[in-house]
Amino acid sequence: MPCRDRDMIREMKGLVVLFSLFLLNAAERQDLSGKMFTFPVESNTHHVVLSPETNKIFFAVTVCLRAFSDISRAQSLFSLSLPSTANGFLIYKQKQGVYLLNILDKDDTFWGLQDESNAWNSVCATWDASTGLAQLWVDGIPSSRKGIKAGSSLAGAPKIILGQEQDSYGGKFDTAQSFVGMLTDVHMWDSVLSPHQIAYYTYGGTFQPGNVLNWNSLEFSRNGYVVTESKETSHKAGSV
Repeated sequence: MPCRDRDMIREMKGLVVLFSLFLLNAAERQDLSGKMFTFPVESNTHHVVLSPETNKIFFAVTVCLRAFSDISRAQSLFSLSLPSTANGFLIYKQKQGVYLLNILDKDDTFWGLQDESNAWNSVCATWDASTGLAQLWVDGIPSSRKGIKAGSSLAGAPKIILGQEQDSYGGKFDTAQSFVGMLTDVHMWDSVLSPHQIAYYTYGGTFQPGNVLNWNSLEFSRNGYVVTESKETSHKAGSV
């Protein structure tokens, strides 16, 4: 085969590889009902970027998600960074039963929350900027309410990442803080949900999907080794 033809073939193969990588990382919108993101290994690279429906200034926030993991070390469940601060709204599990909420670089720890290893745990975090009152709910049980950054707001285009904790705007990940396990049903609202609404979410009732992030119509991009699969693979044999 002439040398020129071999060079053309190599270039075409290179373009195919680049196009495949583009497809893997390109943002896509899907209805993820009944599906989950699986993060199979520790890393400082593998993650999912979520695209919010709006980039408005937030004076109130609720984030709800379900997590399944057997990792006993600390790990990030939800990381929202802003141009002005890496920790805009961070839900961080320090160890079983102990969670940290970091809002605009001010954090507080929530103790005594009952969760399980190797089981689905529903986690909701709320924050009202006017009072600064923040609260965690784990499997329908509320934490004590604590004051964080009263009178502030979340301003600027947010970068929202699952699987890693952002130490800079959109990056600077640490393997020791990475999430390993499965995440599903991620929703975000620009309001504080009532206890009844959080109960509907937790126990599978009918609730209004997030108006900032909606798992049923989610725009996202996967980066690295992250698998989208049916949540049914996490059910026990014989369960419905």
